[in-house]
Amino acid sequence: MTHRPRPDGWHREASCRLVDDVGAAIPAAKDLAGERDVAVAASDVGGQALAVGRVDEVAMGIVPVVFGSGKRDFGTVDAQHLLEDPDVVIKGRRVLHLRYQIRR
Repeated sequence: MTHRPRPDGWHREASCRLVDDVGAAIPAAKDLAGERDVAVAASDVGGQALAVGRVDEVAMGIVPVVFGSGKRDFGTVDAQHLLEDPDVVIKGRRVLHLRYQIRR
């Protein structure tokens, strides 16, 4: 998803579609992915996809580091979104991987 025009020299047959709205980006990504999963990065785009109900699950890794500043995982989210109990919990070396289904 981008708000910029297609870059000069971009190959016309590249398996990528440039769209400027998350509501159009998710269906375009699903079309390109076929039967495979579509992943959306966190931050503003992830928050936008969450806000329009296009996220089925959230995966995150928790590490024991405090930065003191940074970006929110989902940008600015205007509404509450409830997650189910984690269905995947993997304890790694100094990391905890979690995956949650979105409660509908």
